[in-house]
This record gives sequence, structure tokens and C-alpha cells, in this order.
Amino acid sequence: MICKLTKTELLELVKKIYDLNLPEDEHSNYVHQFNNSGVPHPAPSDLIFWNDEELTPEEVVEIAWNYK
Repeated sequence: MICKLTKTELLELVKKIYDLNLPEDEHSNYVHQFNNSGVPHPAPSDLIFWNDEELTPEEVVEIAWNYK
């Protein structure tokens, strides 16, 4: 799958997901965009919400981008 966003755009998107002050519908929209961004990782939002350790936005993007 080819990513629809640049790494910089993905990082900005993930930073928005980490913003807990967003309205729920806006937050959900960003999560949906990330899950449908075309990164190789099959479930990129799991890196944020279901990971054993808390990752930084930069780490999330690197893992999702480089997943094989």
C-alpha cells in the first residue's frame, strides 16, 4: 500500500490525535484518517491506543511508516 501522506503530514496528524482537548468527533476523524493513510502498518492507531508502552508521536510515525 502506498502512503497518501508524507512523514511530516503523518506526524502532524498523529500529534492531533495525541491532543486530548479536541472534540470527540474531530479526534475520531483524525484517527480514521491515520488508519486510512496508507502506511504499511495494518492498524496504525493501535500503536497509540493499544501499545504496551507509550510512544511519542515521532515513534508512532516511524513504526507505522517502516512496518514490514
